[in-house]
Amino acid sequence: MARLNYLELPACDVGRLKAFYGQVFDWQFTDFGPSYSATASGDVDVGFDGDAQGRTQPLPVIAVDDLEAVLAAVEAAGGTVTVPIFSFPGGRRFHFRDPQGHELAAWVTEP
Repeated sequence: MARLNYLELPACDVGRLKAFYGQVFDWQFTDFGPSYSATASGDVDVGFDGDAQGRTQPLPVIAVDDLEAVLAAVEAAGGTVTVPIFSFPGGRRFHFRDPQGHELAAWVTEP
């Protein structure tokens, strides 16, 4: 079943956010390159994206079983794909806007 399991926050200063959330909540982070870091609790995790390319809003990310089927369903239901499917360490995802303009992402893990 698809479920929200990740929240990505754009970050001008990834290190500063890691220090803040580490101090406040005792969160531990894993770095995925120089501009991305994330918690890895296995529940709902949080990532800081230093390459958000102008995005200023949080990005809710939904885990799915079949990425291509969800992309087709988004388009069939009137959503708009804003970032096509791309690969990253640990999986693939795409971004979309729902009919009210909210941006979300769907992702699938890959070994």
